[in-house]
Amino acid sequence: MQYSLNIMPKLLQLNVTSNWGSTGRIAEECNLIARSQGWDTYVAYGRNFNPSQSETYCVVSRWEVYRHYLEHRLLDNEGLASRHATKRLVRKIQEIQPDIVHLHNIHDHWLNFEILFRFLNQTDVKVIYTFHDFWAMTGGCSYFVDSNCLCWQTGCYDCPQKHNLIDRSKRNYELKHKYIGGCNNLVITAVSEWMGSYVRQSFFKEKEIHVIPNGVDTQIFQPLDSSGLLKSLNLADRFNNKFVIMGVSTQWQARKGLDDYKAMSRMLQPDELIVLVGVSDNIMAKLPDNMIGIRRTNNQRELAALYSRANVVTSFSSAETFGLTIIEGYACGTPAVVYDNTAPPSLITAETGLVARDHDYKDAYSKIQQIKQKGKSYYTDACIQLAREKYDKEKCFSQYFQLYNQIING
Repeated sequence: MQYSLNIMPKLLQLNVTSNWGSTGRIAEECNLIARSQGWDTYVAYGRNFNPSQSETYCVVSRWEVYRHYLEHRLLDNEGLASRHATKRLVRKIQEIQPDIVHLHNIHDHWLNFEILFRFLNQTDVKVIYTFHDFWAMTGGCSYFVDSNCLCWQTGCYDCPQKHNLIDRSKRNYELKHKYIGGCNNLVITAVSEWMGSYVRQSFFKEKEIHVIPNGVDTQIFQPLDSSGLLKSLNLADRFNNKFVIMGVSTQWQARKGLDDYKAMSRMLQPDELIVLVGVSDNIMAKLPDNMIGIRRTNNQRELAALYSRANVVTSFSSAETFGLTIIEGYACGTPAVVYDNTAPPSLITAETGLVARDHDYKDAYSKIQQIKQKGKSYYTDACIQLAREKYDKEKCFSQYFQLYNQIING
């Protein structure tokens, strides 16, 4: 099956969410730039959405998501269930006839990559796959750097991170190598140079690989007055005259450094406060008095107001492929302290923050004290300048559109 170029180019993006969460917003921004240049744009997604200017198509029902998750836990079939749903998606792709299919997060219980790539490999449609994590190049795990595993380079087996009833990491790795790695029209983008270095050591090393960093909307993420938001959250008194140490995550767990924040809380001075954004009610109820948990928000202006109130933004995660929260904080004028692991240290300059020893919350607290001593204002201008000059969304996401044109033009 072959596609001819449309008079008006068509872009179809696949992601687990539509204009929701970080990867969903990235896909939406790519579509907005393409639409501004006259392209027709579409999004196929699994669950969770916000309104989009593109035509959207939900691939799976809630029941199909549950069934996929069950197959994942019992049979290690993540990315290999949702068979009927993916066949419906294939028919939708045949109907749309896109010039480019841009993949983002195609795992997380909603898509069958074998069926999808069996189809794509029979066409001449151009495929871009943005690696937001390492799932596509492993037997199942999204992050392996904190376990010092090297199996992803030669072939996964006996995965130390598996929590399934059955370990089929060897089979999964071989299928990905065959169908995803075997896609002749595939171009890969990585969200950081650090991640790109790993992709170049995987079975994708012969592919065309580009690095395009994630961008932020610097018209939204900018220094804002947080007083109204804090009053609405009934937190104004608790924030009053406090030096605020902030962390942001969509899912707080040990890998994101939750235990380190709790340990650090025992070192805080009376005028210091740890604020974690994206916390569940269950975790919130167990936080000590000098830590505040705030539920996840999809309102970016509210998040920008919280970044603006913080004195320092931190990342204690074990594995980050980029570190978007650091850049969002920069755009709001707030410096950062990160652990010396994975991608975040590459975002730090001497004028915007400090890097602490990996998994050493005491060293991180020492670095935070250095920022406290100098004062947030010492870093603010450099943080804002770096965010706007290097990570503004228009500059970052326009690189995707340039890539689309390069691919279409051969």
